[in-house]
Amino acid sequence: MSETKLPRIIESIVSTYDAEDGINHIEGSNLPSRDRVVEITTNFLAVLFPGYYEKLELSKANLTYYIWEKIAFIYHHLSREILKSLKSACGSLGDEGKLSDESIEITFAILRKIPNIRQQLRGDVRAAYEGDPAAQSLDEIILSYPGIEAVAVHRVAHELHLLKVPLIPRIMSEYAHNKTGIDIHPGATIGSNFFVDHGTGVVIGETTEIGNNVRLYQGVTLGALSIQKDASGNIVRGTKRHPTLKDNVIIYSGATILGGKTVVGEYSIIGGSVWLTESVPPYTILINKAPELTQKRYL
Repeated sequence: MSETKLPRIIESIVSTYDAEDGINHIEGSNLPSRDRVVEITTNFLAVLFPGYYEKLELSKANLTYYIWEKIAFIYHHLSREILKSLKSACGSLGDEGKLSDESIEITFAILRKIPNIRQQLRGDVRAAYEGDPAAQSLDEIILSYPGIEAVAVHRVAHELHLLKVPLIPRIMSEYAHNKTGIDIHPGATIGSNFFVDHGTGVVIGETTEIGNNVRLYQGVTLGALSIQKDASGNIVRGTKRHPTLKDNVIIYSGATILGGKTVVGEYSIIGGSVWLTESVPPYTILINKAPELTQKRYL
């Protein structure tokens, strides 16, 4: 029976691939491999935090060899995945030779950014240590705080986003989202000394701008007010849709801040569960009124 049923099932499935409905990628250019991009991301993390992601001890004597090995892996595979992503964006119009050269130049560009990214991460780790009295050491923060891993991946993905690499930055950010529960779009701009405490459920939208010395707690959403459409009903893209947080802002758990025109001024504090769609001046504390509690005895 299975010999007659299976061919019919397979034929019915294959027939659905004839439709141009946006969920087929057949006879198109080879897309970046998600698994390979994840491997590249973990190698970036190993370079950014040497000695923290290895099973064996890393010594100064073999450090150069270790970094050579990691960078060679990143260079070889990232340049290939970038080429795939550029070809997928250009389609048949792309000159493969030029795209290959461009992918190599982009790869060199992101590798040159590593010292600067490490400097940023030093500030992020220090901000976590100074912002959390439960932290016992910098090692504890790097090894166990999801916010640090999410921000580290974001700082790499953001640089690739600025270099206009299609697909790969978003794959990186979704890898970090899946691992940490923290969703940061690679387009978001984040200043120095950034700390996400606890982190689960934090969402930071594409056009968010975050200043220096900002702290977020779990469940914070920095999102858009609504989806704008043009006269033809198409989604308007490329506009400022997400809020701006100036320097030294603290946003407590569960707060939702929406809109591209919403600006939270310097040194302001937004309390837990606040819903905010308008700007807040500097040096402001914004909190909800305490709910009225009702106490009853049931015995």
